[in-house]
Amino acid sequence: MTATDPLQGLPDDYVVTSQAFTKQTYRDVYPAIDPSNPALSQKGKVVIITGASKGIGRKGFARSFAIAGAKGIVLIARSLNQLQEAAEELGKEFPKTQFLPLACDVRSETSVKAVFEQIRAAFGTADVLVNNAGASDGGQPLRSTSAAAVWEPFEINLKGSLLMVHEFLNLIGTSNEATIINVSSAMGFIVMPGKTSYCLSKLALTQLSQFIAMENPNVRAVSIHPGTIMTDITPPWLARFSRDTPALAAGCALWLTTKEASFLNGRYVSANWSVEELAQRSAEIVEGKKLLVQHTGELAY
Repeated sequence: MTATDPLQGLPDDYVVTSQAFTKQTYRDVYPAIDPSNPALSQKGKVVIITGASKGIGRKGFARSFAIAGAKGIVLIARSLNQLQEAAEELGKEFPKTQFLPLACDVRSETSVKAVFEQIRAAFGTADVLVNNAGASDGGQPLRSTSAAAVWEPFEINLKGSLLMVHEFLNLIGTSNEATIINVSSAMGFIVMPGKTSYCLSKLALTQLSQFIAMENPNVRAVSIHPGTIMTDITPPWLARFSRDTPALAAGCALWLTTKEASFLNGRYVSANWSVEELAQRSAEIVEGKKLLVQHTGELAY
């Protein structure tokens, strides 16, 4: 393997099977996570989605939550023009859902606070936060890059998510039940040359869900690997593996908001895994403290 093509020679489904937790895996939406499934209804809910102007946010999360009947969907990204285009397009397809496009730099506390003031004015509160905004790195090894370049993705992947979570928690208070979906990555659990900042920031984001869950009894927080989807930050060497659909990640996120998925609070899941198998193994997962970031070494006597 090389730094430019670290997965050279591996089968096209390697990224799915190498970290599979369930026997059955998926690469597209299936009945249990189909947004038209009444069990996944989001009727009356307000959903906030970052990174919603394009990619998974626009094509996946926004569409699926609208299909599931969300009352309002707040579309957040830096480009207001793209957000307005998305809101207009989605509004025509889903006239019963109110789409609110709000330009925001999630790296800026001032910008995030201003957005939540607008959300409060429009809806009063919210029910779901999808931290989907993300950034990759330049693919250079630590020796060849600057500390600033390594830190830059942390500003969006981690700091941006922290700011959104902080304001979301203040918005919903301590009694309203809500769900936070942190879009993490399977790469948070591997060491890959040239991907230091992406892997580390996604690992930290995954652990953030456990902190949210522990400190906020009224909030369910889950980290989700969205699958391997072709986006504008997909490196060329990963393209042939990128066959998962945005609808897969979005459907899994819908399921994670249901009571059936409550046992996954604070945990990490992959959209590729079968939610039906996860539910069947709920006792094993909870009692065995599985799908958590934790030290697994054993003391030798």
